[in-house]
Amino acid sequence: MRRWFGHDPAKWEEFLQRYRAELGDKKELLSRLQREANDGTVTLLYAAKDEEHNNAVALKRYIEEG
Repeated sequence: MRRWFGHDPAKWEEFLQRYRAELGDKKELLSRLQREANDGTVTLLYAAKDEEHNNAVALKRYIEEG
């Protein structure tokens, strides 16, 4: 999916939808991550040059909305 996305801002909204769907299979892990984020600092890493359109930003949004 990341290859398809290629950090193209025009594909960002669709990437978010696809990423969210992919995360749906990892409910237990995401619940733990959300609890840890509520209790303290969680650091999300990414390797993309684009600081606004990457998987860490997408995951952060997911955690905050959860």
